[in-house]
Amino acid sequence: QVQFVESGGGLVQPGGSLRLSCVVSGYIFSAYGMSWYRQAPGKERELVGSIDSTGFRRTYEDSVKGRFTISRDNGKNVVYLQMNGLKPEDAAVYYCNRRPASSSWGQGTQVTVSS
Repeated sequence: QVQFVESGGGLVQPGGSLRLSCVVSGYIFSAYGMSWYRQAPGKERELVGSIDSTGFRRTYEDSVKGRFTISRDNGKNVVYLQMNGLKPEDAAVYYCNRRPASSSWGQGTQVTVSS
C-alpha cells in the first residue's frame, strides 16, 4: 500500500524558513519522481515543484523559484522541501506524491506564515 507521511510544518513569521519531510512506503521509491503540492483554504491543490528519481532534475512553480528547494534521500525513502523566505501566501497544507501521482494522499502538514 502506497503511503506518504508528511511532517515539519508549523507557524513561522514572514521571511522565516521551514523544512518539510515526506516519508514514503509501499513502492520502490527510487524508481519514481516526486512532487510537492499545497492547498490553501478555498483553493484547489496546486503543484509546488518536482524532483526526478535521481534527484538531479528539479522544477518549481514560478512563485517559489529561488526560495524553495526539493531534495530526496533514496536510501531513506524521504523527500524534502526546504522553504526559505516564506510569505503569507505560502500558507497552506503541503502534500507530497509520486510522479505520476498515486491516488493515495497523506494527511499533509500545515504551514502557517504570520507575524
